[in-house]
Amino acid sequence: MERDETIWATHYNHPARWESDFAPLSLPDMLAASAERDPLAPLVDFMGRKYSYAETLDGARRVASGLHDLGVERGDRIGLFLPNVPHYVAAYYGAMMLGATIVNFSPLYTVEELKHQVEDSGTKILFTLSAQALLPTALKVLDQSSLERLIIGSVAGALPGTKSLFYRLFRGKEVADRPHDDPRLSSFSALIDNQGEIVPVPIDPYDDVALIQYTGGTTGVPKGAMLTHQNLTANARQVALIDPHTGEDDRIIGALPLFHVFANTCVLNRTVFTGGEMVLLPRFDAKQVMSAVERTKATALPGVPTMYQALLDHQAISHTDFSSLRVCISGGAPLPLEVKQKFEGITGAIVCEGYGLTESSGVVSANPYEGLNKTGTIGQPVPGTRIRLLDREDPTRAAEPGEPGELAFSGPQVMKGYWKRPDADADVFVDGYLRTGDVASIDADGYIRIVDRMKDMIAVGGFKVFPSQVEAVLYHHDAVKEALVIGVPDDYRGESPKAFVTLDTDADITGEALKEWLNPQLGKHERVIAVEIRDSLPKTLVGKLSRKELVAEERAKYEASKENG
Repeated sequence: MERDETIWATHYNHPARWESDFAPLSLPDMLAASAERDPLAPLVDFMGRKYSYAETLDGARRVASGLHDLGVERGDRIGLFLPNVPHYVAAYYGAMMLGATIVNFSPLYTVEELKHQVEDSGTKILFTLSAQALLPTALKVLDQSSLERLIIGSVAGALPGTKSLFYRLFRGKEVADRPHDDPRLSSFSALIDNQGEIVPVPIDPYDDVALIQYTGGTTGVPKGAMLTHQNLTANARQVALIDPHTGEDDRIIGALPLFHVFANTCVLNRTVFTGGEMVLLPRFDAKQVMSAVERTKATALPGVPTMYQALLDHQAISHTDFSSLRVCISGGAPLPLEVKQKFEGITGAIVCEGYGLTESSGVVSANPYEGLNKTGTIGQPVPGTRIRLLDREDPTRAAEPGEPGELAFSGPQVMKGYWKRPDADADVFVDGYLRTGDVASIDADGYIRIVDRMKDMIAVGGFKVFPSQVEAVLYHHDAVKEALVIGVPDDYRGESPKAFVTLDTDADITGEALKEWLNPQLGKHERVIAVEIRDSLPKTLVGKLSRKELVAEERAKYEASKENG
């Protein structure tokens, strides 16, 4: 087991020591420390309106005071059904000051999705906005669940003066009508209409759960990962330690959604710890991102591969000034080499691929920001993180030397467990290490390469096919922009690989021609039965490509064909 650990420990290319320790630290204390260090420094830039560390801390304390008056106590679950707005930051840290637990909900959830997770988590109060895309859904969940109260904020109130007026005058249709006679509704402005006087609640960073973060649900029913204060602050510090520019000018674009664990750590908590500035955008829009980079002279732009592809596809990229950008951290899905090379060539920034899980508070490993950056790998583990490769058939054993195995890891960022799911805990933890479900190898320099997800592997007549390996070949074709490979039912072989692609603008090629180009480059069992060209491919809430919709679609077609004889 220790052979792989020795490899990266003796070839460590991050600027910090791998054997780093992380003192106990709560999230409210982390914010307070940064505010005390430089109270006037800007923490949030929201469409040009800036909020300093002192203002943000004051806002969080006012949220805490208002929630206390509503009866919120230690351990209560407080939900955030919000996009990237200043309300999110104040509510997140404010609720935690009372020892409450935050539950993140995607603004894209349907009524049923939101209701299920509200009930599962026992969420008592939900923060949302008076937006047409959010409030009607939240009101229905309030009526159909055990949720007790909504706190409703206004986007216009968070904007600079002229933009606030524009929003009220010209975007009024995006504001939902709010019932004024429902005692279960409170405005955000009324909640924080106090002096912010609170009695500090003692927090045990190692034991107290700061955040219930639901898994993406790409397979099965989403589970709530219980992340403690120490999990989240340790991961924020781990991310800061691998950045050689920590302590310098630090301005990060917050286009990734804060409700997702990637942004929660790499944009929000990491920035609060370093004393940097977040440039928050309510949602990802390629043009807005490029304008924000130019306007603020941003130094970092974390994202998922589809975001970088969308920026490359936008006509404004050729005349956008990216000179301030130092690094772009890519996560959530494998980063195609062509996307990395094109984006680096145009912007001059380094694109570093990393890796993490909901259960890891966000980050497990990353390529170094400077030095050896190995394309196609997820780099080396962040400080304090141990990696093991487990036998794919028997996770209680180590993988054979030189063979890929299931990636497992331990470290201060690993979750406490799943909310109300001890059965799932028993499946995922082995000897204190968290199983990832990803198959990986570790090279002689201690760099980790993800081979595939175990659940995505295609069983073809007794052979295992890794979809990502077939997708990697497809990405070498000039016409292919996005690619997904799945296994479709096959009466003879069990499953057969099938590819789905989108094409670059002006590309002129058929699926059959792509198949004829692709298959000679693959092993016999890897060859696809078809390449289907689509206008778009399904994506998860955070924007990474998703197979599950295609798998369900193909399964339904197969079942229908069987019924029809």
